[in-house]
Amino acid sequence: MITIHQPRRLVVGAGNISQVGTWAAEVASTLVIATPITSGFAERLQLPGKLTLFDAIPGEPDIATLDAALDAARKARPDLIVGLGGGSVMDVAKLVAVLWDSGQSLADVAGPNRVAGRNVRLAQVATTAGTGSEAGIRSLITDPGKGSKIAVESPHMIADLAVLDPELTYSVPPAVTAATGVDAMAHCVEAFTNRKSHPMIDGFARMGFNLVGKYLARAVRDGEDTEAREGMMLTSYYGGICLGPVNTAAGHAISYPLGTLLHLPHGLANAIIFPHVLAFNQPVVSAKTAEVADALGLGQGLSQRDLLSAARDFCAGLGIEMSLAANGAKGADLPRFAADAHSIRRLMDNNPADMSEADVLEIYRAAF
Repeated sequence: MITIHQPRRLVVGAGNISQVGTWAAEVASTLVIATPITSGFAERLQLPGKLTLFDAIPGEPDIATLDAALDAARKARPDLIVGLGGGSVMDVAKLVAVLWDSGQSLADVAGPNRVAGRNVRLAQVATTAGTGSEAGIRSLITDPGKGSKIAVESPHMIADLAVLDPELTYSVPPAVTAATGVDAMAHCVEAFTNRKSHPMIDGFARMGFNLVGKYLARAVRDGEDTEAREGMMLTSYYGGICLGPVNTAAGHAISYPLGTLLHLPHGLANAIIFPHVLAFNQPVVSAKTAEVADALGLGQGLSQRDLLSAARDFCAGLGIEMSLAANGAKGADLPRFAADAHSIRRLMDNNPADMSEADVLEIYRAAF
């Protein structure tokens, strides 16, 4: 059995950010959660009533970030919360929406289905094409004390409205476009090749990784290619749908320590790891792996070694620096990364091929 949650309303198309204001016509007070960069889009929302802006969201939000956003919400007492940004912003917006007036704490809701409810409306406006957070019911927050991520999952965190306006991604730099695009693809591919894979989710996943093969390089080359930008936003959205009922697997588990311990952006971490896990899993899910390789133009009938090389070339060709060492990792760090990644059983147990801690360490070394 699977259960699919999607936003109650989805608006897709260039220039449609203003639909948030139309939809929220009777709202008296709104809290917009953003970054210092994405806060510049707030006026385009055309929101009625009182507007409070909280724009202190870093690339990897932690518990202190969430606490500050909750304080802002308790002062503003909003009827509507808008997440205006990438995955980090939208993840914080979800948690603020369910926690600010509920009497529950982050510790109370950590894990699946522990959120009591939600008393405010929630709109998610994506400004990147990567996490697909606007589509899903999951939120991740870094616990700096433990150096790991806290996952919260609840149907109460699904958006009432999600907006995919490709114009908001025009200014995303090529390097970020590339890394977040590979992250979106990884959501689709890891769900597609997952032990929990399901024919219906396979459909969303296929739509996602086929769009990557068609549009990601175009979006990197020309940031204002509206068709390519919209295609990548759809990839991200489809990937977000995949996360709920199926989720990711070893690729994301191996990328997480690179975010929590090395402080790499999530998309970049996933891009570095993606080719290695794709090739590692090939013998167990050969037909599906071949389908992915074909969609990305990597070639047909590839050996594991050739698949790894082609997938690395695909990512490097987008301008992604694929070396962990070049991104600040030290060889002495790798065993700690491997131990942490291998312990993320909620994802590792989804991987189609069994992966030991030694296997994980070997992947880090190969990516070093």
